[in-house]
Amino acid sequence: MRASDRAYRELLEEIQAGSLAPGAVLSETDQAARLGVSRTPLREALGRLAADGLLVQQSPRVTVVAPIDADDIRHLFTVRRALEETAARLAASRPDDGTFAGLADAFARVDLDRLEDYYALIARFDAAVDAAAANDYLTAALRTVRTHLGRVRRLARDNPERLAASVAEHRVIADAIAAGDPELAAHATHLHLHHALTSVLTALSADPDPVKGTP
Repeated sequence: MRASDRAYRELLEEIQAGSLAPGAVLSETDQAARLGVSRTPLREALGRLAADGLLVQQSPRVTVVAPIDADDIRHLFTVRRALEETAARLAASRPDDGTFAGLADAFARVDLDRLEDYYALIARFDAAVDAAAANDYLTAALRTVRTHLGRVRRLARDNPERLAASVAEHRVIADAIAAGDPELAAHATHLHLHHALTSVLTALSADPDPVKGTP
């Protein structure tokens, strides 16, 4: 793996996990030393993150992790809803080879005491929907949205009821795709995203600091 790719991946994971919080200042010198890369690949990684909208340049020498607030989250979910409903509808319009029936069964057996396994299952589900939708432009747009969702999704980790509901909602979507019902798949996706957005905004109003930060 190229040094710039490794630096990008590590910084992305830290931004999504919140260890690099919104408003955190990223010094080229400090980050290059911390990540064990030279400044040229580090600059490439920072440039990619800025293009993703995860970093902002406050001045020629000051780069910070981008803030995110309730309006940003609403805008993100507006785009997410349009893309994911379309992807679910397309996926359900094609015959299921057993993939989504298997995913529905996996959601039925989720152990929420093992959150990393659950998020790995979500990643498998997303990849399966992308493959079934078979639309490269749609997949590219979803990839951009999901880059930002990592920062938002962690708010659900402190809400066991929401996590349990999300599991059930994903199972319904997977079942609808497996059954070849495009409208049910899209409607189930719409309801899932509506509940997800409501939960995130409720959590944010209770404690805005974990997401927004102070740039």
